[in-house]
Amino acid sequence: MKLKRRDFLLLLGSGAGAVAAVMLLANRKKFTGTDSLFQPVKGPMPLEIDEIPAAQVVRNYSTYEVVDDLVLPESFTYDIIGAWGDTIGDSRFGYNNDYLSFIETGKDEGYLTVNFEYISPISWLQGYPKVIKKALPFAEVQAAVKTAGKAGINAFALPPEDEALKAKIREICKEALIDQGIGVISIRKNPDGKWVRTNSSSDRRITGISGLEDDRYLKTTGPAAFVFRKTQGQGYIDKLGDRIIGTFANCAGGTTPWGTVLSGEENFQIQVPEPVYADGTAFDPSKLAFAIGEQELSGQGNVLGLAGNKYGWIVEVDPANLKDYGTKHSWLGRYHHEAVGIRVVAGKPLAFYSGCDRRGGHLYKFVSKGKVSNPQDKANSRLLADGMLYAAVFNPNGTGRWIPLKPTTPVNPVLPSNIEGKVLTLPKRPEGGNFNAKTNAEVNSFKQKFKTLNDLYIGNAQEKQGAILIDAHFAANAAGATPTARPEDTEVASDGSLYITYTSGSPGGDGGPDKRIFKGPKAESPWEYGWIMRLIEDKNDPAAMTFRWQMLAMGGEPADGGAGFANPDNLLIDRNNNVWMVTDMSSAAHNDPGDPFRRGCFGNNSIWHIPTFGPNAGNAYLFGMGPMDCETTGPFFTEDQQTLFLSIQHPGEVKGIRQNAASETREFEMRTTDGQKFKQTRTVPIGSNWPGGGQNDPPKPAVVAIRRQDAKPIT
Repeated sequence: MKLKRRDFLLLLGSGAGAVAAVMLLANRKKFTGTDSLFQPVKGPMPLEIDEIPAAQVVRNYSTYEVVDDLVLPESFTYDIIGAWGDTIGDSRFGYNNDYLSFIETGKDEGYLTVNFEYISPISWLQGYPKVIKKALPFAEVQAAVKTAGKAGINAFALPPEDEALKAKIREICKEALIDQGIGVISIRKNPDGKWVRTNSSSDRRITGISGLEDDRYLKTTGPAAFVFRKTQGQGYIDKLGDRIIGTFANCAGGTTPWGTVLSGEENFQIQVPEPVYADGTAFDPSKLAFAIGEQELSGQGNVLGLAGNKYGWIVEVDPANLKDYGTKHSWLGRYHHEAVGIRVVAGKPLAFYSGCDRRGGHLYKFVSKGKVSNPQDKANSRLLADGMLYAAVFNPNGTGRWIPLKPTTPVNPVLPSNIEGKVLTLPKRPEGGNFNAKTNAEVNSFKQKFKTLNDLYIGNAQEKQGAILIDAHFAANAAGATPTARPEDTEVASDGSLYITYTSGSPGGDGGPDKRIFKGPKAESPWEYGWIMRLIEDKNDPAAMTFRWQMLAMGGEPADGGAGFANPDNLLIDRNNNVWMVTDMSSAAHNDPGDPFRRGCFGNNSIWHIPTFGPNAGNAYLFGMGPMDCETTGPFFTEDQQTLFLSIQHPGEVKGIRQNAASETREFEMRTTDGQKFKQTRTVPIGSNWPGGGQNDPPKPAVVAIRRQDAKPIT
């Protein structure tokens, strides 16, 4: 898609050691005006930038071979920095690495902080004995769960006669939670350009069970701590006070100017109950039983008695402080955190932005009470302990406002008739938890019964504020925040503008986007393929209560006005203010000719570069394609822009280990950029052996360092 130059510039505010065989088009358009040029990779779909005569398009794209490797442009290579199972301190490199942060401590050296998000059951169960070299009682526990039925096993409440089964479930859950959380590793670049680990004393893991047996508890700041310290309440209390066992579901994050890393806990509700009572206390662990199967490993917190209200937060870690095992800042809210956009201006309050990555999730902003003196001062972390959390309201005319999540805020939910899927989830009172409002009448009745958030939550002033923050998504629904389209990355540009990727506009069981805001190129709704939004605070003030927004529907097929990718996820803005973007299509949709949204046509998840200046401004160029079933995520440049760190997450998630180099041929109905239909024969590997590449090797999530072979900057 060639975006209109004016609109685009307005939007932007003015195998290890060897790359897979790269498939290029002979006449593909090249970059101009810089030494760090690359010849874009050929993907499975015709793009407007191809500049191929129309008569040749069908011939060039009538066949395509998918490669189980990280495919990069010619003259680029990558090195494996770390992979699942590698040693980190007294633990190991976890599973499904996601957000990356590199904090430099000197020339060509520093701390790489890595998120480990979740467990992919098929590939984890297959690979665990091969990679970790240990046996777990998978078969016995799976048989017990199968006997128990769909409800799973409430291991938390198993009687003494079932202690042996409980111990086996506990062993599996501990190992799964060890493979989630955060890791810190020290690395340096050798003279040959390769990045290697130095295994310093600061290398450490913060896992899903930190504190359970080693006293490495995470800390808490803000009003939720008053709820955690309760000794009596409406719900479950773990008796640990404001200490927290572990962190898991760690998705994206952010890096502060003062050298700390923020990690967002996203889909925690798979492992512990999300609903809470009006006083902010958690539902009992028994409300989410343990389950394990070929495609499921959930309720991992059940057997350990983890309190659900202690997960779903932003965790701050100082990589350089080997005694720091993380702090959860409750003023930033509890919801399905994706990334953290950080805006730090001397003399102004801190502004942190984050999206709730669920269908119908909101965009949030935290504004600190205190102001920044020196952006590099580590004392700025203290500013996260007091302030206010706001949720965004988007108006169809391109304006918006921030509403505070505090007791005096009026209850004024968006009507279900304005939401794709017509579902809005609201706090359920007096029972606790939430319910799905599906009609305007239900919402109007709710408004009549509850006038402000104060009517929905109980406790003293501090506890009530804590309960609202613990229940942030549902409190924001009640207050009238705009349901959005799975907000993923939040990236702050050098001019203060905020860029947000919205991954998918389709509705789901717990909600959908406001269809007055989230539309396709031709006003279609729902629009599955995603958007990039620019948000500008009024007067460019981080603490502003109103803003303006602009959006371009960039995802989708070129024939429909899209750029040739689907479901944008992480954004990265380089030193030249160009945009790098990775995609997050559902693994099951990759290369599937029967996918109802035609996402299979896009192939594997990918990496894109979008120039913002010069003759190529607004073009989307394909920089890379990931291995089978994976998500490419967490892109992060070194300061000299010579290295791009990238996470390869969940290779082999759908089919597991690729056996005996298995592949199959599939037929796709493709379209040229002008809509002409043609058939494509595509060869697709079944499963993955990445990164080892050997026959029948187990797939392993890993972090790579991408570089040019001539050692010049990438951008």
